Amino acid sequence: MKITAIRAYQVDLPLKEGRYSWSNGNFVEVFDSTVVAIETDEGITGYAECCPLGSAYLPSYARGVRAGLEEIAPKLIGLDPTNLGLVNRTMDAALNGHPYVKAPLDIACWDLLGKASGLPLVTLLGGSAQDEVRLYRAISQEDPDQMAKKIAGYKAEGYTKFQLKVGGNADDDIARIRACREILDATDILVADANTGWTRHEAARVVDAVADLDVYIEQPCATYDECLSIRRRTAKPFVMDENITGLDMLVRGLADDAFDVINLKISKVGGLSKARTMRDVCLAHGIPMTIEDTWGGDIVTAAIAHLAQSTPSDFVFSATDFNSYGTKTIAANAPKRVNGGMKAPSGPGLGIEPDFEVLGAPVLSFGKGA
Repeated sequence: MKITAIRAYQVDLPLKEGRYSWSNGNFVEVFDSTVVAIETDEGITGYAECCPLGSAYLPSYARGVRAGLEEIAPKLIGLDPTNLGLVNRTMDAALNGHPYVKAPLDIACWDLLGKASGLPLVTLLGGSAQDEVRLYRAISQEDPDQMAKKIAGYKAEGYTKFQLKVGGNADDDIARIRACREILDATDILVADANTGWTRHEAARVVDAVADLDVYIEQPCATYDECLSIRRRTAKPFVMDENITGLDMLVRGLADDAFDVINLKISKVGGLSKARTMRDVCLAHGIPMTIEDTWGGDIVTAAIAHLAQSTPSDFVFSATDFNSYGTKTIAANAPKRVNGGMKAPSGPGLGIEPDFEVLGAPVLSFGKGA
């Protein structure tokens, strides 16, 4: 099998709630997502999606996905997409860094491998390890009472895990955490996710002020060293996200005892190939994961579901159904939330089928027919 063409589609993903807000005043109202299609000489096409969380969250941005594809995609024409090692080495040689650009190309090749073998990705990624994946709901940053009200509504939909967007004024964040913990059941999980938004002294104040509450602290500060400092000041279970950018930082964090949980975002680390390696290292060291991505629609949600469902439930701290946040469906057969959980599609590869009436014409084409 050889790659004959690569095409990219741009799609806007509006939000049901109208706006998603997190630390330092950042927000997005409409997400800009890129869908990638890799065509082959055997008539099989693989698909993937990449959707950065705006341009201020990580060193990534939506138009950067498409700019990066122009650098990498021509180098992949003629390669065997099922030779995932060669594909990833070729991408790394063509463009230094920028893992989020490489992620949809890697995932689309996984989709092709699944279709060529007739197997769903959950099988190829290690085999199904649980019947369903339990989900968390992100609660956009607002006034404490409004955030608590939204948690109550999502509890009624079956969610039991909540990621509270904090990282603003420390006093306001203390009030947000207290208001939201108060309405939860003892068995519900609450994560206070600062998304790097606190300075060290603010983070120190917050973790001390909520020491009596059952809450996880996630990514309080911008740098790894700052987060490690806060980790050593609190007995609260600790989650690292933005600083765990690849296998090197995961290994460093394990050596430093820097976290109890990591947030494993597929596009942040470069795709399913690298995410699977990091997942397996976490399993070997007893570290649970939130398995998700930066954002996306139906196709991103399918990739999350396959990786998460192939991971034992004890090590999936949570996962995300991003396609339930938006108003637009871009693919058939995508996972659907049922009472706070989801299952990976059962068809070969990702198991989804893009809706080209929604996606429209490609904005980039490389190779045959370009």
